[in-house]
Parts: sequence; structure tokens; C-alpha cells
Amino acid sequence: MNKNSVIGFILIFVILFGFSWYQSRQYQKQVEYQAQLDSIARAEKAYADSLWLAEHPEDTVAQSSPAQDLRGMSSRPNIFKDSLLDAAYADSASFVTLANDKVEIVFTTRGAQPYSVKIKDYKAYDSTDLYLIRPGMSQYGVGIYAGENINTKDFVFQVSEATDSTLVMRLPFAKGGYIEQKFTVEEGSYMVRNYMSFVDMGNVIPRNVSMFDIDWNVVIPRLEKGYRNEMQYSKLDYCYPGEKKPEQLGRGGRSDEERVDSKVSWFAFQQQFFSAIVRADDDFASAAFGIKFFEENDPDKNLMACYADLRSEFDLKSGNATIPLDFYFGPNHYRTLKSYDQHYERIIPLGGSVIGLVSRWVIIPVFNFLGKFISNFGVIILILTLLIKLVVSPLTMKSYISSAKMSALKPEMDKLNEKYPKQEDALKKQQAMMDLYKRAGVSPMGGCLPMLLQIPVLYAMFRFFPASIELRQQPFLWADDLSAYDSILNLPFNIPLYGDHVSLFALLMAVSMFLYSKMTSSQMSNDPNMAGMKFMSVWLMPIMMLFICNNLSSGLSYYYLLSNLITMAQTWFVKKYVVKPEKILAQLKANEGKPLPKSKWQQRLEEAQKMQQQMAKEQAKRRR
Repeated sequence: MNKNSVIGFILIFVILFGFSWYQSRQYQKQVEYQAQLDSIARAEKAYADSLWLAEHPEDTVAQSSPAQDLRGMSSRPNIFKDSLLDAAYADSASFVTLANDKVEIVFTTRGAQPYSVKIKDYKAYDSTDLYLIRPGMSQYGVGIYAGENINTKDFVFQVSEATDSTLVMRLPFAKGGYIEQKFTVEEGSYMVRNYMSFVDMGNVIPRNVSMFDIDWNVVIPRLEKGYRNEMQYSKLDYCYPGEKKPEQLGRGGRSDEERVDSKVSWFAFQQQFFSAIVRADDDFASAAFGIKFFEENDPDKNLMACYADLRSEFDLKSGNATIPLDFYFGPNHYRTLKSYDQHYERIIPLGGSVIGLVSRWVIIPVFNFLGKFISNFGVIILILTLLIKLVVSPLTMKSYISSAKMSALKPEMDKLNEKYPKQEDALKKQQAMMDLYKRAGVSPMGGCLPMLLQIPVLYAMFRFFPASIELRQQPFLWADDLSAYDSILNLPFNIPLYGDHVSLFALLMAVSMFLYSKMTSSQMSNDPNMAGMKFMSVWLMPIMMLFICNNLSSGLSYYYLLSNLITMAQTWFVKKYVVKPEKILAQLKANEGKPLPKSKWQQRLEEAQKMQQQMAKEQAKRRR
């Protein structure tokens, strides 16, 4: 064989090898592309599947039915190429239960998936067992190409081990190997550990298949008293690897969908006080999520339908692969979620950076500390309110003293309004009022900053009470659940924005707000320009808060009521015993005729007044 022949054979070999490699790469890309198309199709179909689950619970894949029994007849043609898969498809499902002192999960062998989830140490609002997932309201499946496209939710697995704490189910293949689902639950925990394994699957799954899909559709029922409040605080969360704050879908009761083309660490189907959370040790490669809320009058009392369509990577070069997953079925309790060190606690809506810090580092620790010694949560809220008022009292007292001094100067302010009634004299009146404040030793801005510094605390309480599971189903006085609205009268009709009931705590809170506004409005002058502000503070704000709080947590309305009453008592005490109007007026008379140092504020006012006078003179010259 000459040199040219050798070179020719080498070139032919290189060309054939390169062509084969290229074809293999193209085939792998085609498989992955088709899998992506299938994933998108499943995401688009998931809402319909979830809603169908809610409407036809008796026909879910987890149950055996006459139609499934007919599939086992000998006249039925094969549906799957694999004879063992075909038999598993036609088999009838059975149920196995895992339970501890916290949670009870019933699994169905069809799909080796959760069939129902009961939280043992809580009850639904109607005092029935609390099912986070009611029987048949879940579809969980693993989709993969194993010589043909399959999804585990279509097949009945074989139980290879079943104890109170461990369940192992397997789906064998005719060519050898099996898919295994192992679930374990420990005593005292809401967490279920899952190991999904592909065992000896080298002859079943092609080597170029490096991904599989997980799709989970769940219908979450209504568990609380008030639909609006429950819907407002229910949502779908998902978190990127390395991030502390999860992303949110469906916040405020809005149905929504989202496709995520990057890695996802975990996601949560979150009801107001309970969640189903799934986390992958090695992260999900991509995901698609969706949430849709049911109407309030849904006959089956369903709250929302959620789906997660996930893609995961795995390495099956050795024929074996194990994918660890965590399933959390439990309460949105801050300390419990935080104990898993995965930032699950961030799904609790405690507010943004500043507000969240106040809630996490001040309110929750104090609330939990008091809860160790006091069982009545109405009393705990009272003590918490008193403690908050005590801590901020150095700031609030300055505000109250400043307000009381302003009230003492009201007769003098009314005189200035009479002296400068015209709009063009506004700057003169402002300058005269500043002189009045300075001679009396009053800072007009003295009450503003302390009040602004209290806003984070007030808003933190607004976020804390509706999201605090500690208040759930805790009675106090006429309220049977401090986490929901209280009602002393159910109306036969619905008032827009208000509701179909009368909340006494919300009503008392609005009345206290009205009385406090009337008390503080007495210090305002009779300036016509202040009439709008008076109307807003005395009438509009209390009415607005009544409408807002009528459907919110009764614990929140109770807290605002207590806060208003304590504030009124502090204001009365300052006016009665701290600030003496006669001393303020005596100081004002003593400083009459004395030159006072001009503040920067006064200097700016005088400069503005001079500019106004100069402009008036120039306009007068032009008219001439």
C-alpha cells in the first residue's frame, strides 16, 4: 500500500468519524430541543390540568376506577413498548401512609407521589382536619426519555419497603434497571426527604439524555375564615441559588405565570399560613411556574391552583444516578422555617429591608418571648403595645410637647390670620408666625421628626399581624380568630370595599382615631387654608381606616385601637401636667421687643419676601 492510499484511508476515516460525531451532536441537540418544546407545552397545559383536578377529584390518576380496570383486559393493545411499563400502566393503585407527630402523608403507588397531606397539629377554620393537599388534589410526575417518552405519574410502582418513617417504591423496566422513589420522614419534623434514583438504567436511557423533567400540579384549599385576607397573603415563591430573597408570583391575589431560564434552588406553593416547599440539593436547571386563584363562591372551597414545571440535569454515564429533594409540608412559622437555613422564612410577608428588620429583630423575638409566659394573645398584644410605646416615648413626648405648645399659641396665631387675611400677605404672615414661635420657644417642626421615626414600627405591625401564624385561631373577647376579621353583625348584603359584616375592633379603632384627631385639631388655627387638612384628619382618615381594617386581622385593629388610646392618654397628660399655656404666653410677653437671632429659615423667608416686593415694584413700573 503506497503513501497516497494510506493518506486516503486516513482521510476517509477522519471524515466518517467526524460525520458520525456531528450526527450524534445534532441528534442530542434535537432531543434536548424537543424536550424543551415538550416542557413548554406542559407549562401551557398545567393550568387546565390543575383546574381539572379541582373539578374532577374522583378521576385523578392516583385512584383506581372501572376505566383503569378495563385497561388490564387481554384484548387491550400495548400502549408502551416496554412490557413491564405496559403492565404497570394497566395495574391498579394502592395507598401507603407515612406519618409522624406533625404530618401525615398518604402516597399512591400510581406515580409514587403524594395523594394527600394532613397537618396534624392544626385545624382548618371549620374545626375539621387541616389538609394542605386534599385527597386526589395533586399530580406529581417525572418525565424522561427511556427509549420512549414516559412520565412516572402514569405507572403503578411496586412497594419494596414500607415503615412508619420510610417508603420505597420502584418502577422496573424489561431491559433491566428501575426508577426508585424513596421518602423518609423524621419524628418532630415537617420535612420529607426524597431520593429519586435511576438504578442500572444504562440499557434503558440513552447516554445522550442528560435531563429529566418534574411537573407538579396542586390545588390548595381554603383553610381560613376570610377569603380576601387568605387570598391577599397567598402566593407562589421561588428562589435563585445564593439569593436570600425569593421571587413572588400571585401576590395580592393576582393569577400569574413565569418562565425561568436559569437555575432555581427551591419553590413554595404558599397559602397564608401553610406551604408546600420543594428544594433540590443540586438546584433545578430551569423552571416554569403558574398560579391561579378561584372565586370566593367556589363550591368546593378551593383557594388556588399552582403548577411547577421543572427541568433537572443528571449524569447517567455509570447507569446510576440519585437526585436528592426536600419536601416541606407545614406552617409558615418563622422560627421553624428559619431552622432549615435555606431562607424559607423569607416567604413570610414581613415587609422590605427596613420594615423587615424591625419585624425580624424586634417584634417577633419580643412576641415569642412573651408567648412563653402568657397564653392569652390579646394580653400579649396589649403588653407588646405598651412596650413599643415605652421604647419610643422619648421621641413621642417631644412630639406631644411641641403639639401642646402649638395649641397654647392658637389665640396668637388666630390674631395673625386676622391681621394678614390676603393671599399676597402670605409671606408676611409666615414670617410673623416664625417670630411668634421663636419668642415662645416653640419649634414648629419639633413634632414631625419623632412621628416619622415611628412609621417603620407602625408599618411593621401592619405586616406582622396578618402573617403571624401564632395568632391563627386565637380567640380574644368577641373575636374568635385574631388572625382574621371579627364580626358582631353579618350583613345580608355586601358593601363595596367594606364587606358583608361589621368588625367591632375596626369600628372602635376608627372611633378612637376620630377622637384623637378631634383632640389634636383644636390646636390648628382658624385659617381657611387649614380646613382641608382638618377634614382629612378628623373625618376622611378614620373612615378610610374603617374600610381598610374591616376585612383585615382583628389583632391588627385591636393593636391600632390600643395604640390610639395610649397616645390619647399621653397627649392629655402632657397638656394637663407638662405644658402650661400661661408659661408659654408669659415667655412670649417677656420676649416682646427683644431682638431675636434670625435662623436660616427666617433669612430665607425674608429674602423671598424682598424678592416678592422687588418683583411687585417692577411690575408697577411696567404698568406706568
